[in-house]
Amino acid sequence: RTIGDRIGEAKASGNLGNTLKILGQFDEAVVCCQRHLDISQEQGDKVGEARALYNIGNVYHAKGKHLSWNVAQDPGYLPQEVKETLQKASEYYERNLSLVKELGDRAAQGRAYGNLGNTQYLLGNFSEAIAFHKERLAIAKEFGDKAAERRAYSNLGNAHIFLGRFDISAEYYKKTLQLSRQLKDQAVEAQACYSLGNTYTLLQDYERAIEYHLKHLVIAQELGDR
Repeated sequence: RTIGDRIGEAKASGNLGNTLKILGQFDEAVVCCQRHLDISQEQGDKVGEARALYNIGNVYHAKGKHLSWNVAQDPGYLPQEVKETLQKASEYYERNLSLVKELGDRAAQGRAYGNLGNTQYLLGNFSEAIAFHKERLAIAKEFGDKAAERRAYSNLGNAHIFLGRFDISAEYYKKTLQLSRQLKDQAVEAQACYSLGNTYTLLQDYERAIEYHLKHLVIAQELGDR
């Protein structure tokens, strides 16, 4: 501010916002991220503007998740305050998405699609969540980003469960499992086995359910995860 560096001030405000978000001070975080947005717009800095929109979305997303922890319920059955907060997150992610499309930034589009999928899932809009996660998946494949691809499969599996499409969920969870083994991530592998166990229980294929739950158990024991 002293040297009149507006772009520098915008970036610093954004960093403060992100830090406050991590500290759980969501309302203060929004103020700082909004400052980042305002200055970026005033300076015609499209990249900064996109980043600020994404960060504000993140703050509302984190706040919504934080508020919903106190009400352990299935996605979609949310108190009004949580719903409004997640809808705000969604709106900022949408604004970010249209801007990064304009800028031709595919990697940023991938991040926006993933987060839109997650917010729509929490809001109980499972078909919308699936559409966004499919976009996320396509971009992850485009970049050869195996970790993001793995997350997309997992999220697609979760959303299909709530639509009662258990067989489709099982296919997505199997892809999750395959990739978690490729990535040598045992915790995620265990999680995928757990999801498959539950899905096969819903499909009333109890033999297979047992098989996957046993795999989950073995990894949990290996990892010493009580």
